[in-house]
Amino acid sequence: MKCTTYSARKNTELRALNLVPFGSAMTHHPHLHCIVPGGGLSLDGDTWGASRNNFLVSVKVLSALFRGLFLDKLLALYAEQRLHFFAKLEPLAHPRAFKRLIVRLRRRKWYVDARPPFAGPKAVLAYLSRYTHRVAIANSRLISVDEHHVTFKWKDYRAKQHNRYKTMTLETPEFMRRFLIHVLPTGFHRIRHYGLFANAQRRDNIHKARALLHVETLNDHNNDEEDPAPECLLCPDCGAVMRIIERFEAGHTPAPPPHRGGDPP
Repeated sequence: MKCTTYSARKNTELRALNLVPFGSAMTHHPHLHCIVPGGGLSLDGDTWGASRNNFLVSVKVLSALFRGLFLDKLLALYAEQRLHFFAKLEPLAHPRAFKRLIVRLRRRKWYVDARPPFAGPKAVLAYLSRYTHRVAIANSRLISVDEHHVTFKWKDYRAKQHNRYKTMTLETPEFMRRFLIHVLPTGFHRIRHYGLFANAQRRDNIHKARALLHVETLNDHNNDEEDPAPECLLCPDCGAVMRIIERFEAGHTPAPPPHRGGDPP
């Protein structure tokens, strides 16, 4: 599993976690994108502790920590008999073979890729916002579909820049299998908020953080105290701003949606 963290500090609280179970070729590639604020509120909420601009974490320490946590969790899953081995990996089902694998992995150096975003934090947010609600494949990538095969475009990140975009043809059952393994299990949420931006305290925490950082809000530009700006309604599931489509009073039937083109129904 790949876990990517942006703009983080070790003593700050996690802001958002985005679970992405697919890659461009629709193979099973679960990974997480984590967004962490560059600072945090103190325990009493009276001060803001900012992170350093030129330092995130020690790469060597983070690499060793990630290796230890990953292998410990892997051992726990094996002890609970929740790991299954197939094909060339079947010998690892034997306890001695699995133990030898863990020993070899502990002796190897693990590397964590930690570097600043190329175009700044705003580009990172723009990049993530483009596919947080995407499905495994967009219709625009489909080239041809028939009863037996599906051909689509995909991006090979290991190839050189000029040869990254390729086409792939799969048999229809295999295409459907790849598509369905990216449907999240019941109870999983694609986007979750924790800590500073947890849904229960997000409004108050954002207000405190903006006040401590002297960040202007929309209400700061509203000079008409008798007619304040309307409060934004946030989706309780994903936290996005909801758009009001229609208002109707209790006991009244809402209007049907407008008819779009063609002959009237």
